[in-house]
Amino acid sequence: RERVRAMFYHAYEHYLESAFPYDELRPLTCDGQDTWGSFSLTLIDALDTLLILGNVSEFQRVVSVLQEGVDFDIDVNASVFETNIRVVGGLLSAHLLSKRAGVEVEAGWPCSGPLLRMAEEAARKLLPAFQTPTGMPYGTVNLLHGVNPGETPVTCTAGIGTFIVEFATLSHLTGDPVFEDVARKALKALWKNRSDIGLVGNHIDVITAKWVAQDAGIGAGVDSYFEYLVKGAILLQDKELMSMFLEYNKAIKNYTKFDDWYLWVQMYKGTVSMPVFQSLEAYWPGLQSLIGDVDNAMRTFLNYYTVWKQFGGLPEFYNIPQGYTVDKREGYPLRPVVVFWFFAELIESAMYLYRATRDPTLLELGRDAVESIEKISKVDCGFATIKDLRDHRLDNRMESFFLAETVKYLYLLFDPDNFIHNDGSVFDVVITPYGECVLNAGGYVFNTEAHPIDPAALHCCRKRKEEQWEVEDLMREFYFLKKNKKFIFKRASDQGEGESAKDPEDASSEKAGEKRNSKKSSHSLLSCPSQSFNSKLAVLGQVFLDNS
Repeated sequence: RERVRAMFYHAYEHYLESAFPYDELRPLTCDGQDTWGSFSLTLIDALDTLLILGNVSEFQRVVSVLQEGVDFDIDVNASVFETNIRVVGGLLSAHLLSKRAGVEVEAGWPCSGPLLRMAEEAARKLLPAFQTPTGMPYGTVNLLHGVNPGETPVTCTAGIGTFIVEFATLSHLTGDPVFEDVARKALKALWKNRSDIGLVGNHIDVITAKWVAQDAGIGAGVDSYFEYLVKGAILLQDKELMSMFLEYNKAIKNYTKFDDWYLWVQMYKGTVSMPVFQSLEAYWPGLQSLIGDVDNAMRTFLNYYTVWKQFGGLPEFYNIPQGYTVDKREGYPLRPVVVFWFFAELIESAMYLYRATRDPTLLELGRDAVESIEKISKVDCGFATIKDLRDHRLDNRMESFFLAETVKYLYLLFDPDNFIHNDGSVFDVVITPYGECVLNAGGYVFNTEAHPIDPAALHCCRKRKEEQWEVEDLMREFYFLKKNKKFIFKRASDQGEGESAKDPEDASSEKAGEKRNSKKSSHSLLSCPSQSFNSKLAVLGQVFLDNS
């Protein structure tokens, strides 16, 4: 754990000294470059890692720096996918962790705050990309002018289906449903356009909904779509999203799985198109563990670990029958799955599996990863991407996800008592404009850039319309019954036995409630449909335990 901490600061301090305010560090030349939009991206990506490592003072300093220095109103073409997972996700996570980090939060937090406003501003810059006939977004958007007229309509599947975690969180915190709505529409568009055998391809035209690349698998170009169906289902307690994933999982097992390896197949026929393993597939065992399929997760994980031990990292493409890397595809950025980069995905899986099994093999992998990263990738000014696993040539780049993912998951693997692993035995109660709210009880959902989102926060700031109507109808009924109690009894006696009287205004409110309930799914009064916790239920600011 302490070696991982030292790795983080070696990379982080050299970024500050040599690259800030650029997006990324170039470790071989000790300077910086903008890559994804000129956001000081490494600083945003590393922010929640600082708190996980316990550095409260630096977290507070960086929050101030970002508020003063980051501007999204710029003439830059930005990746919709990368901006969402790194910038929006990083800012949302830091916003929800701010109070824990000792930041003086404003009244109304977590329903308001400077980092939340920054996340909302960044996300609004992405919304024009979703204005397509299918609801599936373009891959690139200009932050000042929207989608360029000549922008290609072809987007990868992951670039369409990786928004629900960040955008739903944003909608619940701000009360603006537009973000969750566009994310759900994009997810459902992919679901609608799956093949008859239940698979999705790699790239699709967002205007015509025609599949351009018809290779189906679980790796690059598709990966985080499946990840977000599961994590979105957990975050939102959404049975529909989980049902969608489970249907995909059946098709994946039927057509792409061979002896605990997952190959690429033709999405309409199911025939093998590429007998290769991709490094980005290393997230899959972690996803299997999240749905409780631990035995299969461990078998798949150990396959990937075997490849890693052969090369000292995971090649971007690995030919399974030949047992070697695929030519011209050896390079990988400081990716969660290559040496340490590969470790973002592979170590994420290791962390989940270790929490589930306590198998010491997983700690051994983590130790081997630390040693490989230090031996192969460490240079004077940080850590460099490995260009070729066969001869360990380095590239002059340190991607921001090295600090956001690789180091974070390694640290959490070796730090079982970290607050992120909270089992719900401790929590904080905060007062919001909507009443009391439970936070920091654990169960964090990591976005695909490893930014943790507190699922409890989604219930702090936004009341669904159905719930508002239920409470309004109940209070209106209570008010009129109390106000007109004598009047009602008097009219009842005047009208004779067996008859009842109603105040005209009360009757109209009842009709309004019936009309609303005919349009919306009905719930019993005070059923709190948006509060789906099993352990605690908050009603009108009062917290009740299951056994009360």
